[in-house]
Formats: sequence, C-alpha cells, structure tokens
Amino acid sequence: MVKNQKEMTFVEHLEELRSRIIVCFGSVLAFSIAIWFFSEGILELITRDVPKVYFTSVTEAFGVRIKISMWGGLIASVPVILYQAWQFVVPGLLERESKAAFGVIFFGTFFFAVGGAFCFTVVLPVAVKFLMSFQTEKLTPIITVGDYVGFVSFMVFAFGAVFELPVVAFFLGKLGIVDAAMLVSGRRWAVIIILIVAAAVTPTPDLFSQIALAVPLYILYEISIWVVRFTGRRA
Repeated sequence: MVKNQKEMTFVEHLEELRSRIIVCFGSVLAFSIAIWFFSEGILELITRDVPKVYFTSVTEAFGVRIKISMWGGLIASVPVILYQAWQFVVPGLLERESKAAFGVIFFGTFFFAVGGAFCFTVVLPVAVKFLMSFQTEKLTPIITVGDYVGFVSFMVFAFGAVFELPVVAFFLGKLGIVDAAMLVSGRRWAVIIILIVAAAVTPTPDLFSQIALAVPLYILYEISIWVVRFTGRRA
C-alpha cells in the first residue's frame, strides 16, 4: 500500500523541497547558536596538533568562532538533514518502507560520526605531522587560526560524508536505481573510484593517509552491497 495516495505535481514537489530545506537551515542556525557558547573549548581541541596559531586581522579571531559554530551546527544537524531527506523520498515508497526512518537516521548519524572521529583521531594527526615536517631553519610555519580551523572542519565533514556510503546505497536501492548485482559487477570500478576519492580527499600525498581512507571505504562498499541485497529481498 502506497503511503501517499495523492499524486503531487512538480510545483508541489518543489514547494515541499523548499520547506524541508528551510527546516534544515533552521536546524543549522539553532545548533550554531548553541555551539557558539562552546566554541572556545572546541578551538582548543581542534588546534591540539599544532604548537601555536595566529590571527592576522582584528576580526579573524571572532570570525573563527563563528566558523566553528557554523561547521558545528552543520555537523550536529546531520540527523535532521537525513530525516528531511528521508521524508522527501517516503511518498514514493511503500507503507512499511516509510517506517524505516529511525534506522536511516540512526545509521546515517552513526556512519557520519565514525567517519568524522576517524579523521580527527587517526588521519589528521598524521597529516599535520607530515605537512609540518617540511619546515626548515629558513622555512618557518605561521599557521593562521582561520585557515587551520577551516582545514580541519572541512576534513572532518568530508570524511563523515564519505562514510555515508551505505546510507546512500540504501536510498538508491529503495529507489530502484542500483541493485546488489550491479554493485558486485562494479567492484573493479569501485576500487578505482575509491582510490581516486582517497587521493582527492586526503590532504597529504603520503600513502598512509590515502590507505587509511581507502580501506574503510572499500569495507563500506562491501557493506553497501549487503544493505542493497537485504533491502531488495524485503521489497
């Protein structure tokens, strides 16, 4: 039984998409305001791998706290964004499939958190150490706080987003865009794409950082095959 019996027009779909985007922006804004009060402690945590950071303008230190708040608001809003995305897709699914919202939100948040934590605790310390190793007596790093916070925030978010692969596969499987057989037959291409993504996302050319992302990504690809196969059997 289809949950939504009424066929929505293209304009109605756009209106619904607009309203859900507004909800997502509202969530990011609300979380950003809340995280502002913890931004100083977060800054201390973010800059733990560098001895000292500098700001080069009167407004940069203040701007960094805003940047931390906004990135934090975006990351904290991941469950809300996943829920809104799922609710947008639900009208085209069956009644029992629409009840999977909790699982989508839980596993989506879980994989994002694992990816972000993996980046922050494993990849970033190695990457920063590697990049800092290029300093010499004449070449001294002056790391500005704005650039460094932006770098760390982008990396954590990128790793979290990349680790959402099984959730994306679940969506595509439910929509009938991919199936398990397609993913199995595309393993070779997947390996190539994973290596390219790992090289593009990791901030350093060292082999460790790239392998540190490529191996989990391949494991997530295999998990995605299982997820799509499982959801296909329940269809």
